[in-house]
Amino acid sequence: MASPDRPLRRATLAVHGRRQPPSQVSGLSTPIHQSSAFDLDPAGASDGWAYTRLRNPTVESVADRVAGLEGAADAVLFSSGMGAIAATLLALLPPGGRLVAARELYGDAHALIVDELPRLGFRTALVDVDDGEGWERELRGGADVLYVETLSNPMLRVAGLDWLGRLARDAGMAAVVDSTFTSPVNVRPLEHGFDVVVHSATKYLNGHSDLVAGAVAGTAAPVAAIRRRAELLGACLDPHAAFLLERGLRTLPLRMACHNASALSLAGWLEGHPEVEAVRYPLLPSHPDHRVARGLLAGGSGIVTLRVGGGDARAAALIGALRLIRSAPTLGGVESLVSAPCHSSHGALSAAQRGDVGIVAGTLRLSVGIEDLDDLREDLEHALAATARPRRRRPPAEAVPAGGDLRLVDGAPDRSPPEGEGEAVA
Repeated sequence: MASPDRPLRRATLAVHGRRQPPSQVSGLSTPIHQSSAFDLDPAGASDGWAYTRLRNPTVESVADRVAGLEGAADAVLFSSGMGAIAATLLALLPPGGRLVAARELYGDAHALIVDELPRLGFRTALVDVDDGEGWERELRGGADVLYVETLSNPMLRVAGLDWLGRLARDAGMAAVVDSTFTSPVNVRPLEHGFDVVVHSATKYLNGHSDLVAGAVAGTAAPVAAIRRRAELLGACLDPHAAFLLERGLRTLPLRMACHNASALSLAGWLEGHPEVEAVRYPLLPSHPDHRVARGLLAGGSGIVTLRVGGGDARAAALIGALRLIRSAPTLGGVESLVSAPCHSSHGALSAAQRGDVGIVAGTLRLSVGIEDLDDLREDLEHALAATARPRRRRPPAEAVPAGGDLRLVDGAPDRSPPEGEGEAVA
Protein backbone atom coordinates (compact mmCIF):
# COMPACT_ATOMS: atom_id res chain seq x y z
CA MET A 1 0.00 0.00 0.00
CA ALA A 2 1.34 3.44 -0.90
CA SER A 3 2.61 5.60 1.92
CA PRO A 4 0.42 8.64 2.68
CA ASP A 5 3.65 10.68 2.90
CA ARG A 6 4.76 9.81 -0.63
CA PRO A 7 4.60 12.79 -3.05
CA LEU A 8 1.65 12.55 -5.40
CA ARG A 9 2.25 11.84 -9.06
CA ARG A 10 1.46 14.35 -11.79
CA ALA A 11 -1.92 13.01 -12.90
CA THR A 12 -3.12 13.01 -9.29
CA LEU A 13 -1.73 16.48 -8.65
CA ALA A 14 -3.61 17.77 -11.69
CA VAL A 15 -6.91 16.58 -10.23
CA HIS A 16 -6.43 17.22 -6.52
CA GLY A 17 -3.56 19.66 -6.08
CA ARG A 18 -1.07 19.19 -3.29
CA ARG A 19 -2.94 20.95 -0.45
CA GLN A 20 -5.90 19.57 1.39
CA PRO A 21 -8.91 21.90 1.13
CA PRO A 22 -9.80 23.92 4.23
CA SER A 23 -11.97 21.95 6.64
CA GLN A 24 -14.90 24.35 6.24
CA VAL A 25 -15.04 23.73 2.47
CA SER A 26 -16.82 20.55 1.41
CA GLY A 27 -17.24 21.13 -2.33
CA LEU A 28 -15.24 19.13 -4.87
CA SER A 29 -14.27 22.34 -6.71
CA THR A 30 -12.46 25.34 -5.31
CA PRO A 31 -14.98 28.08 -4.42
CA ILE A 32 -14.87 31.27 -6.47
CA HIS A 33 -14.12 34.11 -4.08
CA GLN A 34 -15.44 36.77 -6.45
CA SER A 35 -14.66 39.65 -4.13
CA SER A 36 -12.38 42.63 -4.61
CA ALA A 37 -11.65 42.92 -0.86
CA PHE A 38 -12.03 41.07 2.44
CA ASP A 39 -12.91 41.97 6.02
CA LEU A 40 -10.42 43.77 8.24
CA ASP A 41 -10.77 44.00 12.01
CA PRO A 42 -10.97 47.44 13.68
CA ALA A 43 -7.18 47.56 13.95
CA GLY A 44 -6.78 46.93 10.21
CA ALA A 45 -5.63 43.32 10.56
CA SER A 46 -6.90 40.51 8.34
CA ASP A 47 -6.80 36.74 8.24
CA GLY A 48 -4.37 36.88 5.31
CA TRP A 49 -6.78 38.15 2.67
CA ALA A 50 -7.24 41.87 2.18
CA TYR A 51 -7.38 42.91 -1.48
CA THR A 52 -7.63 40.67 -4.54
CA ARG A 53 -4.90 42.47 -6.50
CA LEU A 54 -2.55 41.27 -3.77
CA ARG A 55 -3.99 37.87 -2.83
CA ASN A 56 -7.20 35.94 -3.37
CA PRO A 57 -8.08 32.50 -1.95
CA THR A 58 -9.23 31.08 -5.30
CA VAL A 59 -6.21 32.39 -7.21
CA GLU A 60 -3.77 31.19 -4.55
CA SER A 61 -5.26 27.71 -4.56
CA VAL A 62 -4.91 27.37 -8.31
CA ALA A 63 -1.40 28.84 -8.27
CA ASP A 64 -0.38 26.15 -5.82
CA ARG A 65 -1.77 23.51 -8.18
CA VAL A 66 0.50 24.89 -10.94
CA ALA A 67 3.46 24.87 -8.55
CA GLY A 68 2.77 21.24 -7.69
CA LEU A 69 2.67 20.22 -11.35
CA GLU A 70 6.00 21.95 -12.01
CA GLY A 71 7.62 20.64 -8.84
CA ALA A 72 8.11 24.25 -7.75
CA ALA A 73 8.27 25.92 -4.35
CA ASP A 74 5.76 28.58 -5.33
CA ALA A 75 3.79 30.03 -8.24
CA VAL A 76 2.03 33.25 -9.23
CA LEU A 77 -0.86 33.66 -11.67
CA PHE A 78 -1.23 36.58 -14.08
CA SER A 79 -3.88 38.06 -16.31
CA SER A 80 -1.91 37.02 -19.44
CA GLY A 81 1.20 35.18 -20.54
CA MET A 82 2.86 38.42 -21.61
CA GLY A 83 2.11 39.84 -18.15
CA ALA A 84 3.92 36.86 -16.67
CA ILE A 85 6.93 37.29 -18.98
CA ALA A 86 7.21 41.05 -18.46
CA ALA A 87 6.87 40.88 -14.68
CA THR A 88 9.43 38.08 -14.50
CA LEU A 89 12.09 39.89 -16.52
CA LEU A 90 11.51 43.22 -14.78
CA ALA A 91 11.74 41.54 -11.38
CA LEU A 92 14.93 39.59 -12.08
CA LEU A 93 16.91 42.19 -14.05
CA PRO A 94 18.75 44.70 -11.84
CA PRO A 95 18.93 48.37 -12.95
CA GLY A 96 20.97 48.45 -16.15
CA GLY A 97 21.09 44.66 -16.15
CA ARG A 98 21.76 42.42 -19.13
CA LEU A 99 19.54 39.73 -20.62
CA VAL A 100 20.75 37.01 -22.99
CA ALA A 101 17.87 35.36 -24.84
CA ALA A 102 17.29 32.88 -27.61
CA ARG A 103 16.74 34.44 -31.02
CA GLU A 104 13.77 32.14 -31.67
CA LEU A 105 10.91 33.54 -29.58
CA TYR A 106 7.21 34.36 -29.66
CA GLY A 107 6.77 37.61 -31.59
CA ASP A 108 5.63 39.81 -28.68
CA ALA A 109 8.30 38.38 -26.36
CA HIS A 110 10.85 39.25 -29.06
CA ALA A 111 9.48 42.81 -29.25
CA LEU A 112 9.60 43.16 -25.46
CA ILE A 113 13.23 42.05 -25.34
CA VAL A 114 14.51 43.81 -28.45
CA ASP A 115 12.49 47.04 -28.34
CA GLU A 116 11.03 47.73 -24.90
CA LEU A 117 13.68 46.56 -22.43
CA PRO A 118 16.47 48.64 -24.05
CA ARG A 119 14.22 51.72 -23.79
CA LEU A 120 14.12 51.09 -20.03
CA GLY A 121 17.91 50.96 -19.78
CA PHE A 122 18.42 47.19 -19.94
CA ARG A 123 20.93 45.56 -22.28
CA THR A 124 19.93 42.55 -24.36
CA ALA A 125 21.59 40.05 -26.68
CA LEU A 126 20.13 37.30 -28.86
CA VAL A 127 21.73 33.91 -29.57
CA ASP A 128 20.65 31.04 -31.81
CA VAL A 129 19.26 28.37 -29.52
CA ASP A 130 21.78 25.72 -30.61
CA ASP A 131 24.85 28.01 -30.74
CA GLY A 132 26.83 26.72 -27.78
CA GLU A 133 29.82 28.95 -28.44
CA GLY A 134 27.53 31.96 -28.80
CA TRP A 135 25.89 31.32 -25.43
CA GLU A 136 29.25 30.89 -23.72
CA ARG A 137 30.60 34.06 -25.33
CA GLU A 138 27.59 36.17 -24.37
CA LEU A 139 27.47 34.84 -20.82
CA ARG A 140 31.19 35.46 -20.34
CA GLY A 141 30.45 39.07 -21.27
CA GLY A 142 28.36 39.36 -18.12
CA ALA A 143 24.62 38.74 -17.85
CA ASP A 144 21.92 38.60 -15.22
CA VAL A 145 19.15 36.56 -16.86
CA LEU A 146 19.09 33.80 -19.47
CA TYR A 147 15.78 33.38 -21.32
CA VAL A 148 14.66 30.67 -23.76
CA GLU A 149 11.55 28.78 -24.89
CA THR A 150 11.56 25.00 -24.41
CA LEU A 151 9.97 24.67 -27.85
CA SER A 152 10.27 27.88 -29.83
CA ASN A 153 7.22 29.50 -31.39
CA PRO A 154 6.59 28.55 -34.18
CA MET A 155 9.63 26.68 -35.57
CA LEU A 156 9.86 24.30 -32.60
CA ARG A 157 13.58 24.59 -31.94
CA VAL A 158 14.36 22.60 -28.79
CA ALA A 159 16.38 24.31 -26.06
CA GLY A 160 19.02 22.12 -24.41
CA LEU A 161 17.78 22.86 -20.91
CA ASP A 162 20.43 20.79 -19.13
CA TRP A 163 23.48 22.51 -20.59
CA LEU A 164 21.84 25.94 -20.66
CA GLY A 165 20.87 25.57 -17.00
CA ARG A 166 24.42 24.55 -16.19
CA LEU A 167 25.83 27.56 -18.06
CA ALA A 168 23.51 29.90 -16.16
CA ARG A 169 24.38 28.32 -12.84
CA ASP A 170 28.13 28.60 -13.50
CA ALA A 171 27.67 32.26 -14.48
CA GLY A 172 25.64 33.01 -11.34
CA MET A 173 22.60 34.21 -13.27
CA ALA A 174 18.88 33.42 -13.24
CA ALA A 175 17.64 30.96 -15.86
CA VAL A 176 14.07 31.51 -17.13
CA VAL A 177 12.21 29.35 -19.64
CA ASP A 178 8.85 29.75 -21.34
CA SER A 179 7.45 26.22 -21.39
CA THR A 180 4.02 27.05 -22.83
CA PHE A 181 4.34 24.61 -25.75
CA THR A 182 5.32 21.61 -23.62
CA SER A 183 3.43 21.94 -20.32
CA PRO A 184 4.75 20.23 -17.17
CA VAL A 185 3.45 16.93 -18.55
CA ASN A 186 6.17 16.80 -21.21
CA VAL A 187 9.01 18.43 -19.26
CA ARG A 188 9.60 20.09 -15.89
CA PRO A 189 12.37 22.65 -16.50
CA LEU A 190 13.14 23.15 -12.80
CA GLU A 191 14.46 19.58 -12.79
CA HIS A 192 16.96 20.62 -15.49
CA GLY A 193 18.59 23.50 -13.65
CA PHE A 194 16.21 26.38 -14.40
CA ASP A 195 15.03 28.78 -11.70
CA VAL A 196 11.76 30.00 -13.18
CA VAL A 197 9.29 28.60 -15.70
CA VAL A 198 6.61 30.79 -17.30
CA HIS A 199 3.48 29.81 -19.18
CA SER A 200 0.80 31.40 -21.23
CA ALA A 201 -1.84 29.52 -19.24
CA THR A 202 -4.27 30.50 -21.99
CA LYS A 203 -2.85 27.57 -23.94
CA TYR A 204 -2.31 23.99 -22.72
CA LEU A 205 -2.71 24.60 -18.97
CA ASN A 206 -6.28 25.73 -19.53
CA GLY A 207 -6.87 23.91 -22.82
CA HIS A 208 -10.39 25.17 -23.58
CA SER A 209 -9.84 28.50 -25.37
CA ASP A 210 -12.06 30.37 -22.92
CA LEU A 211 -9.68 32.47 -20.81
CA VAL A 212 -6.48 34.51 -20.99
CA ALA A 213 -3.98 33.89 -18.19
CA GLY A 214 -0.32 33.51 -17.35
CA ALA A 215 1.63 31.56 -14.75
CA VAL A 216 5.09 31.68 -13.20
CA ALA A 217 6.51 28.88 -11.05
CA GLY A 218 9.95 28.43 -9.55
CA THR A 219 12.19 28.49 -6.54
CA ALA A 220 11.14 30.61 -3.57
CA ALA A 221 13.36 33.68 -3.89
CA PRO A 222 12.76 34.63 -7.53
CA VAL A 223 9.02 33.89 -7.27
CA ALA A 224 8.75 36.18 -4.24
CA ALA A 225 10.36 38.98 -6.24
CA ILE A 226 8.09 38.29 -9.22
CA ARG A 227 5.01 38.24 -6.96
CA ARG A 228 5.87 41.72 -5.62
CA ARG A 229 6.37 43.03 -9.15
CA ALA A 230 3.01 41.55 -10.17
CA GLU A 231 1.33 43.38 -7.29
CA LEU A 232 2.86 46.68 -8.38
CA LEU A 233 2.05 46.21 -12.07
CA GLY A 234 -1.47 45.05 -11.30
CA ALA A 235 -1.41 42.09 -13.69
CA CYS A 236 -3.44 39.92 -11.32
CA LEU A 237 -5.75 37.11 -12.44
CA ASP A 238 -9.49 37.36 -11.83
CA PRO A 239 -10.87 34.70 -9.43
CA HIS A 240 -13.38 33.39 -11.97
CA ALA A 241 -10.63 32.98 -14.59
CA ALA A 242 -8.60 31.13 -11.95
CA PHE A 243 -11.55 28.79 -11.40
CA LEU A 244 -11.68 28.06 -15.15
CA LEU A 245 -7.94 27.45 -15.18
CA GLU A 246 -8.27 24.92 -12.36
CA ARG A 247 -10.98 23.10 -14.31
CA GLY A 248 -8.61 22.84 -17.27
CA LEU A 249 -5.68 21.68 -15.17
CA ARG A 250 -7.67 18.70 -13.93
CA THR A 251 -7.57 17.12 -17.40
CA LEU A 252 -4.12 18.35 -18.47
CA PRO A 253 -2.37 14.92 -18.46
CA LEU A 254 -5.21 13.31 -20.44
CA ARG A 255 -5.31 16.09 -23.00
CA MET A 256 -1.55 16.19 -23.45
CA ALA A 257 -1.41 12.44 -24.08
CA CYS A 258 -3.88 12.91 -26.94
CA HIS A 259 -2.14 16.03 -28.29
CA ASN A 260 1.22 14.23 -28.24
CA ALA A 261 0.01 11.11 -30.02
CA SER A 262 -2.12 12.80 -32.67
CA ALA A 263 0.46 15.47 -33.52
CA LEU A 264 3.22 12.90 -33.96
CA SER A 265 1.02 10.83 -36.27
CA LEU A 266 -0.05 13.84 -38.34
CA ALA A 267 3.49 15.17 -38.54
CA GLY A 268 4.76 11.90 -39.97
CA TRP A 269 1.90 11.76 -42.48
CA LEU A 270 2.35 15.40 -43.56
CA GLU A 271 6.10 14.89 -44.01
CA GLY A 272 5.39 12.29 -46.67
CA HIS A 273 2.67 14.29 -48.43
CA PRO A 274 3.60 15.52 -51.93
CA GLU A 275 1.89 18.90 -51.34
CA VAL A 276 3.95 19.66 -48.20
CA GLU A 277 7.47 20.99 -48.66
CA ALA A 278 8.70 20.69 -45.06
CA VAL A 279 7.50 19.68 -41.58
CA ARG A 280 8.85 20.56 -38.15
CA TYR A 281 8.04 18.32 -35.21
CA PRO A 282 10.57 17.62 -32.45
CA LEU A 283 10.16 13.84 -32.37
CA LEU A 284 10.62 13.36 -36.12
CA PRO A 285 14.14 12.20 -37.04
CA SER A 286 14.28 15.05 -39.60
CA HIS A 287 14.06 17.71 -36.88
CA PRO A 288 17.39 19.54 -36.37
CA ASP A 289 17.13 19.09 -32.58
CA HIS A 290 15.76 15.54 -32.64
CA ARG A 291 18.50 14.14 -30.41
CA VAL A 292 17.97 16.85 -27.79
CA ALA A 293 14.21 16.37 -27.93
CA ARG A 294 14.43 12.62 -27.41
CA GLY A 295 16.53 13.10 -24.28
CA LEU A 296 14.46 15.95 -22.84
CA LEU A 297 10.77 15.53 -23.69
CA ALA A 298 8.25 12.95 -22.57
CA GLY A 299 6.15 13.92 -25.59
CA GLY A 300 6.50 16.18 -28.61
CA SER A 301 3.42 18.29 -27.75
CA GLY A 302 0.57 19.20 -30.08
CA ILE A 303 2.16 21.75 -32.42
CA VAL A 304 3.16 20.84 -35.97
CA THR A 305 4.75 23.50 -38.17
CA LEU A 306 4.65 22.94 -41.91
CA ARG A 307 5.45 24.73 -45.15
CA VAL A 308 3.43 24.43 -48.33
CA GLY A 309 4.54 25.35 -51.82
CA GLY A 310 3.03 28.46 -53.34
CA GLY A 311 3.96 30.85 -50.56
CA ASP A 312 1.65 32.77 -48.26
CA ALA A 313 -1.12 32.92 -50.88
CA ARG A 314 -1.28 29.12 -51.01
CA ALA A 315 -1.14 28.96 -47.21
CA ALA A 316 -4.11 31.33 -46.97
CA ALA A 317 -6.04 29.31 -49.55
CA LEU A 318 -5.37 26.12 -47.61
CA ILE A 319 -6.67 27.70 -44.40
CA GLY A 320 -9.81 28.72 -46.26
CA ALA A 321 -10.33 25.21 -47.62
CA LEU A 322 -10.27 23.52 -44.21
CA ARG A 323 -13.69 22.43 -42.97
CA LEU A 324 -12.97 21.14 -39.45
CA ILE A 325 -9.71 22.80 -38.41
CA ARG A 326 -10.40 26.43 -37.57
CA SER A 327 -8.20 29.49 -38.06
CA ALA A 328 -7.37 31.40 -34.86
CA PRO A 329 -4.31 33.14 -33.33
CA THR A 330 -3.95 30.77 -30.38
CA LEU A 331 -3.09 27.15 -29.63
CA GLY A 332 -3.29 24.38 -27.07
CA GLY A 333 -7.07 23.96 -26.98
CA VAL A 334 -9.16 20.84 -27.37
CA GLU A 335 -10.05 21.98 -30.90
CA SER A 336 -7.53 21.90 -33.74
CA LEU A 337 -6.46 25.33 -34.96
CA VAL A 338 -4.23 26.67 -37.72
CA SER A 339 -2.59 30.04 -38.21
CA ALA A 340 -0.05 31.71 -40.46
CA PRO A 341 2.67 33.19 -38.20
CA CYS A 342 3.14 36.09 -40.64
CA HIS A 343 -0.42 37.19 -39.79
CA SER A 344 -0.59 36.19 -36.12
CA SER A 345 2.16 35.35 -33.62
CA HIS A 346 4.92 37.04 -35.64
CA GLY A 347 2.94 39.59 -37.63
CA ALA A 348 4.76 42.51 -35.98
CA LEU A 349 8.13 41.28 -37.29
CA SER A 350 9.43 42.19 -40.71
CA ALA A 351 9.76 39.53 -43.39
CA ALA A 352 13.54 39.65 -42.90
CA GLN A 353 13.21 39.15 -39.14
CA ARG A 354 10.87 36.22 -39.69
CA GLY A 355 13.28 34.75 -42.21
CA ASP A 356 16.11 34.96 -39.68
CA VAL A 357 14.32 32.41 -37.50
CA GLY A 358 13.09 30.21 -40.35
CA ILE A 359 9.57 31.58 -40.84
CA VAL A 360 9.48 31.73 -44.61
CA ALA A 361 6.61 32.12 -47.07
CA GLY A 362 4.09 29.30 -46.89
CA THR A 363 4.66 28.54 -43.19
CA LEU A 364 1.67 27.37 -41.14
CA ARG A 365 1.38 26.49 -37.44
CA LEU A 366 -1.03 23.66 -36.73
CA SER A 367 -2.26 23.14 -33.16
CA VAL A 368 -3.56 19.58 -33.05
CA GLY A 369 -6.59 19.14 -30.80
CA ILE A 370 -8.21 16.03 -29.36
CA GLU A 371 -10.59 15.24 -32.24
CA ASP A 372 -10.60 11.90 -34.02
CA LEU A 373 -7.29 11.55 -35.84
CA ASP A 374 -8.86 10.25 -39.06
CA ASP A 375 -11.18 13.26 -39.24
CA LEU A 376 -8.22 15.63 -38.92
CA ARG A 377 -6.24 13.77 -41.56
CA GLU A 378 -9.18 13.81 -43.98
CA ASP A 379 -9.68 17.54 -43.45
CA LEU A 380 -6.04 18.26 -44.21
CA GLU A 381 -6.06 15.94 -47.22
CA HIS A 382 -9.11 17.71 -48.61
CA ALA A 383 -7.56 21.17 -48.17
CA LEU A 384 -4.22 20.14 -49.63
CA ALA A 385 -5.91 18.57 -52.64
CA ALA A 386 -8.30 21.49 -53.14
CA THR A 387 -5.41 23.98 -53.23
CA ALA A 388 -2.91 21.83 -55.12
CA ARG A 389 -1.05 23.70 -57.80
CA PRO A 390 -1.39 22.38 -61.36
CA ARG A 391 1.52 20.13 -62.13
CA ARG A 392 3.65 21.02 -65.13
CA ARG A 393 3.09 18.65 -68.01
CA ARG A 394 5.65 17.75 -70.60
CA PRO A 395 4.75 19.19 -74.01
CA PRO A 396 3.46 16.59 -76.47
CA ALA A 397 6.09 15.17 -78.79
CA GLU A 398 5.98 16.29 -82.39
CA ALA A 399 5.23 13.77 -85.07
CA VAL A 400 8.16 11.47 -85.64
CA PRO A 401 9.76 12.34 -88.98
CA ALA A 402 10.24 9.61 -91.52
CA GLY A 403 13.43 7.74 -91.12
CA GLY A 404 14.20 8.31 -87.44
CA ASP A 405 13.16 8.82 -83.80
CA LEU A 406 12.50 12.20 -82.19
CA ARG A 407 14.13 12.73 -78.80
CA LEU A 408 13.15 15.42 -76.28
CA VAL A 409 15.83 17.63 -74.76
CA ASP A 410 14.60 19.74 -71.79
CA GLY A 411 11.07 19.23 -73.01
CA ALA A 412 11.74 20.45 -76.57
CA PRO A 413 12.33 18.39 -79.71
CA ASP A 414 15.99 17.53 -80.35
CA ARG A 415 16.65 17.77 -84.02
CA SER A 416 20.34 16.92 -83.87
CA PRO A 417 21.22 13.79 -85.80
CA PRO A 418 21.50 10.53 -83.88
CA GLU A 419 24.97 9.42 -82.94
CA GLY A 420 26.84 8.35 -86.03
CA GLU A 421 24.65 10.09 -88.59
CA GLY A 422 26.31 12.73 -90.72
CA GLU A 423 29.74 11.33 -89.93
CA ALA A 424 32.06 10.00 -92.64
CA VAL A 425 31.90 6.26 -92.91
CA ALA A 426 35.19 4.61 -93.40
